Amino acid sequence: MQMKEIKVKNNKTNYSIFIGGNILHILSKKINLLCPKAQKIALVIDKKIPAIFSKKIKKNLKKYNLFIFEYTSNEKLKSFKNASLLTEKLLEKQFNRSDVLISLGGGVIGDFTAFVASITKRGINFINVPSTLLAQVDSSIGGKTGVNSKYGKNLIGSFYQPRLVVADVELIKSLPSREIICGYAEILKHAIILKKGFFKWLELNSNQLIFKRNLNFLQKAIYESCKIKLYFVNKDLNEKNIRMTLNFGHTFAHAIEAKSNFSNKLNHGEAVLIGMMMATKLSYIKKVTSKKTLLDIENIYKKNKIKLKITDYFSKKDFKEIVKFMINDKKNNDKKINLILLKKIGKTTKPGNYKLSTQEINKTFPKLI
Repeated sequence: MQMKEIKVKNNKTNYSIFIGGNILHILSKKINLLCPKAQKIALVIDKKIPAIFSKKIKKNLKKYNLFIFEYTSNEKLKSFKNASLLTEKLLEKQFNRSDVLISLGGGVIGDFTAFVASITKRGINFINVPSTLLAQVDSSIGGKTGVNSKYGKNLIGSFYQPRLVVADVELIKSLPSREIICGYAEILKHAIILKKGFFKWLELNSNQLIFKRNLNFLQKAIYESCKIKLYFVNKDLNEKNIRMTLNFGHTFAHAIEAKSNFSNKLNHGEAVLIGMMMATKLSYIKKVTSKKTLLDIENIYKKNKIKLKITDYFSKKDFKEIVKFMINDKKNNDKKINLILLKKIGKTTKPGNYKLSTQEINKTFPKLI
């Protein structure tokens, strides 16, 4: 497998995303090039990462003064309190702006570490080594960092770009099946919102991603997903307009996660799959999309044995509380709920074009399950 590089260039950042197999060895060389004055490196690791990978990185970075911070990865880690504690530890070790903070883990570890990097001395070098399919196609790209609030997910955060992203597909081999589905959710979303051709490719090859874990197919899916996300990010770095398109299905999903108290019974990707289907059904009800588009998305779910439904996790009496969490979504700028709806495969409504009242969402909600 030949390593692929995506160069991310805009008026605020310039870094590369490397995608390939067994590529962790490039870290030392790249750090030396990008951060030549670095002396200290803090490696923030998800405790579930197989030891073989963390050992490779430790060996590769042996010339640096290396500090290891291990965490159990769950949404409860993403608190302002935990971020403050890690920041204080870095200050205690006298980290400065020329030093490096590396994340080795999924989206939770990446969001958390990037946020700490952004607030420590107003920003130290950050490198992301995403270990899950979800993180490789989504959270490691675009520079959004964040921790959670009791009022919702990722409501405390910043925009802070990495110096480098290294996506090693070998890390995906050991993931539980739920984590593969979690990443697939974002891959599918990227196809739905922008690239009909990529959607057609997924119709033919999703089996290679979800069940066979073919690394060549995974590399292609990751590469295509990254390019789609960057298409939106580069047009709208601070998520003021078109970048909100990436939140297709997420207004429902984030509220569902918040209602479940970010528990393990429902992961982010599963919530996104539920949310995308609800958003598609709403698009059909509002006559924004056709019956054929709804059936095409339902069929790709069925073909890949995705049977997730909101009623598997919540009763009808919970629906109004879920809608309350939707009101706190970051995309809202008034008392209405801002939703991205689907026109057809590859094209959505523009951000801000569909805003529904709480009463209207509550009334429609039972039709979306």
